[in-house]
Amino acid sequence: MKKIFLFLILTATAWIGIADVPPAYYERYTPVFMSRETLENSVMYIAGSREMIRTGKIYYRRPYIFVNERYKGVHVINNSDPVHPVNEGFILAPGCIDMAVKGNILYLDNAVDLVSFDLDAHQVTKRIRNVFPEPLPPDDLSAYWNNNRPNNYILVDWKKETVKR
Repeated sequence: MKKIFLFLILTATAWIGIADVPPAYYERYTPVFMSRETLENSVMYIAGSREMIRTGKIYYRRPYIFVNERYKGVHVINNSDPVHPVNEGFILAPGCIDMAVKGNILYLDNAVDLVSFDLDAHQVTKRIRNVFPEPLPPDDLSAYWNNNRPNNYILVDWKKETVKR
């Protein structure tokens, strides 16, 4: 009985000692900035397919499916033939997380701005500045402090990086 008790004590002590050692590396998110001028000229339609990597919301408006690519823009998929959908294009919109469609206008966030995009003309019809808060870092509880921000720059994305302790 003493041997079992001693074994349990040694095992628990070893486990606690191992658990207290911090990992040599950790992951964090760093902000990606874009100048206000570049942001306001960034929303555009790009013909052709593009790989879907970090998808978000999906919106259906016959015959199209719009799939958000988090922080990048919106995939435009023609679903006229549901058996063979065609990825027709991509609406580039840095900082885009959300979207909605009414009539022929796609409303989307371009970082902190609200943009209306004409789906026929493939162009921005209106921009309202500073409607939305900055995007928060994904999967991370840490906050970004604005005191390190370059002047006249907008946070449009978060880049994941591995950092040595």
